[in-house]
Amino acid sequence: MNIPDDLKYTRDHEWINKDGKVGITDYAQESLGDVVFVELPQVGEQLKIGEAFGVVESVKSVSDLYSPVDGTVKAVNESLKETPELINQEPYNQGWIMQVDILNQSSDLLDAKGYRQQVEGE
Repeated sequence: MNIPDDLKYTRDHEWINKDGKVGITDYAQESLGDVVFVELPQVGEQLKIGEAFGVVESVKSVSDLYSPVDGTVKAVNESLKETPELINQEPYNQGWIMQVDILNQSSDLLDAKGYRQQVEGE
């Protein structure tokens, strides 16, 4: 399981980098199985910490996505509309979901060590 040290993580298995890109973790995509559809937020949408901003649908289930920050969506990964499986193949690179102009980030975000401890306990 890949858990990059330079990212922050939510307890709901989203990650965010210092540039405001958000996606789901390797653990999450592995748990979901083959991703077949991603509902993306709208550019310009205002987000609140912990608020649902989209959906990931896999062959196993449908899961809401939750924002790790307060902010405004400034970009979405349009590639996911045609190739949602990028989330399975490259969850931290080509499989990012949105990019946010961050106003405030959750104080509950985990570092890599904390996230690793959480998923090992699940």
